[in-house]
Amino acid sequence: MIVYADNAATTAMSPAAKKAMIDCMEMTYGNPSSLHTIGQQAAEALADARRTVAQCIGCDESEVYFTSGGSEADNQAIVSAAMLGARKGKKHIISTKFEHHAVLHTLEKLKKQGFEIELLDVYSDGIVVPEDLDKAIRDDTALVTVMYANNEIGTIQPIDEIAAICKKHGVIFHTDAVQAAGHLHIDVKEQGIDMMSIAAHKFHGPKGVGALYARRGIFLSNIIEGGAQEKGKRAGTENLPAIVSMATALKEACDNIDKNSEKLTALRDKLIAGILTVPHSILNGDAVKRLPGNVNVCFEGIEGESLLLMLDMNGIEASSGSACTSGSLDPSHVLLAIGRPHEVAHGSLRLSLCEYNTEEEVDYIISKIPGIVQYLRNMSPVWDELEKGERNHVI
Repeated sequence: MIVYADNAATTAMSPAAKKAMIDCMEMTYGNPSSLHTIGQQAAEALADARRTVAQCIGCDESEVYFTSGGSEADNQAIVSAAMLGARKGKKHIISTKFEHHAVLHTLEKLKKQGFEIELLDVYSDGIVVPEDLDKAIRDDTALVTVMYANNEIGTIQPIDEIAAICKKHGVIFHTDAVQAAGHLHIDVKEQGIDMMSIAAHKFHGPKGVGALYARRGIFLSNIIEGGAQEKGKRAGTENLPAIVSMATALKEACDNIDKNSEKLTALRDKLIAGILTVPHSILNGDAVKRLPGNVNVCFEGIEGESLLLMLDMNGIEASSGSACTSGSLDPSHVLLAIGRPHEVAHGSLRLSLCEYNTEEEVDYIISKIPGIVQYLRNMSPVWDELEKGERNHVI
């Protein structure tokens, strides 16, 4: 049996999304900037896709800008807010310690340009405390950027409360919703979100395409210079087949959020209960306030990389954290942020399910993990020391 349980890294394209992409390639191949008939057909398809995305997230179509993905959207949102703040003498930016590196690395770049970056703690449950944000905001705060749901441990943040605090202080609020869009109900206007990033390949759309929502009135700084596409804010001929496919995938996901969430929550909770029968294992992040398909655990006394290889040998595709940092030997910054010691953070496993997964697959994962963990522990000198009492168990 082959079980794909790494949907937080990327998802398989849905049949509807694939069909929309192919149909666009075959029938709407014009450049949306061209004035002739075929070009205007492409422009109409682009407008339809923009309208669909806007309806799915609760904004006006003029507030949607298509990008190459979540990372570009994060970069443009953060840089834009920083530049707006700097013009008013505001160079203080607040974020959290467990953001995606698309956010953290952009903030590091701004720090070198003279901005002051403050990263909030997230505590053991992996959730930002709104009161901490309220206390941190200053008169010179230009931006607050807090992810909607964490990409590794799946914890859902109190976005409505965070947005309300930002509005009270007159500070722009951006959220990286790459993991949340298509999986949680989002209405940017109702929730008070000023800017939001999404990526198609997290909800069964294609890779290499995403979108940035920016509330009307927020002036965007260009990240890519060139032509006048995307209202002059994102140069380059639009990747129309991918954009049309993304809109199709997002609508399909949003139309089925409740049904998918009910199914995935049941599978997730069964998987968590089965995995935690392994001695000295622990769930990372709040057990309830988490994405429906996310399971993230640590096993004491093993290395996550070895666990992933052995799971793969048994047909189970998983990860130990963000796919964007898979080449790093350092423990997850997310797990360190919630207080996991280095030696425990190294033994992490992320299993992320989607609506295509089945209960049979979950049972298969549960049947394989205990034996694999025990096999790895039997070879571990660290585990031997723990069992002999030469070291104290952390979990």
